[in-house]
Amino acid sequence: MTPTASALRVPRAVVFATMCLVVSAGGHALAGGGLIPPHLAVLGALVAFCVAYALNGRERGVEVVLGATTGAQILLHELFGRAAPAPQTTLSAEHGHSGLGMTVIHLAVALGTGWWLHRGESAVWLMIRLYGGPRPLIRLLLAVPAEVASPVWRAVPAAEVRPYGGWEILPVLRRRGPPVPRHAG
Repeated sequence: MTPTASALRVPRAVVFATMCLVVSAGGHALAGGGLIPPHLAVLGALVAFCVAYALNGRERGVEVVLGATTGAQILLHELFGRAAPAPQTTLSAEHGHSGLGMTVIHLAVALGTGWWLHRGESAVWLMIRLYGGPRPLIRLLLAVPAEVASPVWRAVPAAEVRPYGGWEILPVLRRRGPPVPRHAG
């Protein structure tokens, strides 16, 4: 594992766990599953963090990120579904489990979140590759030869130097300075 990958391992796992927990708990509550108890939210975040930490030793492809996100969403869906209170009626077909609609919503959100996390991770690794090391032009400029030839200077005698009095610059010389004051009238 490269030093860059090990330095990014914990922040990447935290982002993954936070995204999975917030999206899953928020979607679960909005889809009718009720509020999530804080101890289950912490447990879900720890499980998602451990999964992400184990997987992110290096840059991963879209299939690994989508698979991990989908797995974490299914795990969190089951965890939150089992913690939900049992239905009040005995004739309920759900028998204490959440419905198919909530499962489909969790999977759809998992695919969207996984794609989004993969794009963010790709951007981070691209920035590391672009700015992580010296660029070839910088390396070329830093590789200066040991002996640099200095330019040869030739002294010009004062007799050879005379001011230029060409007609090409006369219009410019006349216009230099502030404008001439003119009186109205």
